[in-house]
Amino acid sequence: MSAYPWGAALTNLWVTAVVIVLTFGVALFVAVRVRGGRHDGIDVVWGAGFGLVAIVTLLLALGGGDLWRQLLITVLTCVWGFRLAWHIEHRNRGRDEDPRYVAIMKRAPGNPVVHMVRKVYLPQAVIMWIVSLPVQLGEYGYAFGAVPVIVTVLGVLSWGVGFFFESVGDAQLAAFKADPASKGQVMDKGLWRYTRHPNYFGDAAVWWGLGLLALHQWAGLVGLVGVALMTWLLAKGTGAKLLESSIGNRRHGYVDYVERTSGFIPMPPRRQTQPPQKTVS
Repeated sequence: MSAYPWGAALTNLWVTAVVIVLTFGVALFVAVRVRGGRHDGIDVVWGAGFGLVAIVTLLLALGGGDLWRQLLITVLTCVWGFRLAWHIEHRNRGRDEDPRYVAIMKRAPGNPVVHMVRKVYLPQAVIMWIVSLPVQLGEYGYAFGAVPVIVTVLGVLSWGVGFFFESVGDAQLAAFKADPASKGQVMDKGLWRYTRHPNYFGDAAVWWGLGLLALHQWAGLVGLVGVALMTWLLAKGTGAKLLESSIGNRRHGYVDYVERTSGFIPMPPRRQTQPPQKTVS
């Protein structure tokens, strides 16, 4: 296995850091000056930003690694990121500002814009840079031997499983919400029967796949830090845990759903030990 081009990779890291800061700076300008202080557009930037990082890395990494691997990582990252951005933009269209951002601005001790930068924009920019490490490092270096082939196959399979769970889960939930008969009820059909968060599980599986694709060189182990951070955020941080902190108060029957359904990793539903609560629409 040839030596890893650390010099080029480190250059890539600081260039993408600048790109990410500029991207979030533009998102802040649009939120304040164009959208009248509405900040949920940053959720669209979250997915699209990873695609931008992958494209910038591809342009910088050309000639410094296997072209087919560079294209594979870039395409998989862009397909995931831009689909997520489109889904969130489509979901938010015609809706009020995300309550999370409303609550953050209400807690601002001074200038709400500065408060949003500290609490939302800057943390998300840093997290994006760390999470994208396998994408950035994985596009450098040449692979030799059987191990890179194995981890590449496993990586593509993991990405495929994750993309299926995320995209299908989002589509199933959107159809459920669009049906007037579902008002006030709990979504427990399709993939949602096996995990309360198929979209979050899918996200994690996608990033474990990208992390595996970066393991054609030992440098890819560094990228697993980003994968672990993304998984923790989805399962215990700002993802599933934050969502479920209040949903039980808004959805009758959700407590029973929690008792019988896996919180993250898809599993067969558990048998209930008591009669389910009645759902009130």
